[in-house]
Amino acid sequence: LAAVATRTPARAAGRLPEGCRLSDDLADVLDDRAIPVVVELIGGTGAARAAVLRALDAGKHVVTANKALLALHGEEIFARARAAGAIVAYEAAVAVAIPIIKLLREAQAASRIDALAGIVNGTANFVLTRMREDGVDYAEALADAQRRGFAEADPGFDVDGHDAAHKLAILAALAFGVPMGLEGLRVRGIRGLSIRDVRFAEALGHRIKLLAIARRRGDGLELRVEPALVPHGHMMAAVNGEMNAILVQGNASGTTLHYGAGAGGRPTASAVIADLADVARLLGADARHQVPLAARHADRVRPLPVVEPAALASARYLRLDVADEVGVLATVTAALAAHDVSIDVLHQEAGHGGRTDLVAITHPCTEHALDAALAGLRGHAAIGPDVVTLAVEPLF
Repeated sequence: LAAVATRTPARAAGRLPEGCRLSDDLADVLDDRAIPVVVELIGGTGAARAAVLRALDAGKHVVTANKALLALHGEEIFARARAAGAIVAYEAAVAVAIPIIKLLREAQAASRIDALAGIVNGTANFVLTRMREDGVDYAEALADAQRRGFAEADPGFDVDGHDAAHKLAILAALAFGVPMGLEGLRVRGIRGLSIRDVRFAEALGHRIKLLAIARRRGDGLELRVEPALVPHGHMMAAVNGEMNAILVQGNASGTTLHYGAGAGGRPTASAVIADLADVARLLGADARHQVPLAARHADRVRPLPVVEPAALASARYLRLDVADEVGVLATVTAALAAHDVSIDVLHQEAGHGGRTDLVAITHPCTEHALDAALAGLRGHAAIGPDVVTLAVEPLF
């Protein structure tokens, strides 16, 4: 370790090996010709982007744990790395204790990746687990996550799905050859999810998980982050607390599940050191083989277009707040049938004040069709404004 540049040198004082320089000036690292590898752990996309590009332009190899930087500026960074003949390693950017980047790039090299799905945000998974296991509402579960250090004071990046979206952008680029970025990727989070829906999902044999999904759909690619119902019997339903898991389906390898811690200082450090070991091994390789470009060459030639998730058919969870009176169920089913939406499972639970929850899982239908059916019910005297729809995801 030659030098450390940080805005808070006092925190690092006395903790560095003998001979390691410590400063608050990035130039101390970036402009030192004797330093061949730079590790970027700044975060964000401003100073971090400038530092990474400056390091690459100087011919230095880069190790980064910055998912936002790669998701938003990955194409620029990898192009600059190719031009400089430099390595960019980024295992710590996604599900740090799970070596998913290495797995997709190397272990799955003989497979065409057909789908991947992940629980890749520990904060959201912890909140959903607390709601299910302890019967607390969203606000209480989130407050507990903040007390334990699993959630930031401003948790929006995690609970609104943006963190998972950045990770999915990286994984999709690596697995499917699409440009690294958020274009076409649908993002929905768990903010305000009702404990009622968590309970109803359980009663219907499912658990709600925030999923990041990339899947081939004919000649296109489905990309989405959203809360979805997962069957109790599926392995992903058993991923609880702050843990992460990623399911990968390859045409040669079949389906594999990868599980581990998705955050934390020590797991992140472990992934960073593993990347440094890879860089050390690759330094003697042909420069064309040094950059772990986020793409599979066959797909890169003709990238898959991203398809609109709302146009894809799948089972849907539906909850309506309705008046507890004769004829309401017939009204609802008629509105659904008018748009070719049929009910597979129906559950009704008595409420209070003459209201009740009507909960259903539909047969496969498009989200467009379900939305059109619900629009026909809008304004009906017996149908309340509290309408919830979620994906039902059988996974693979």
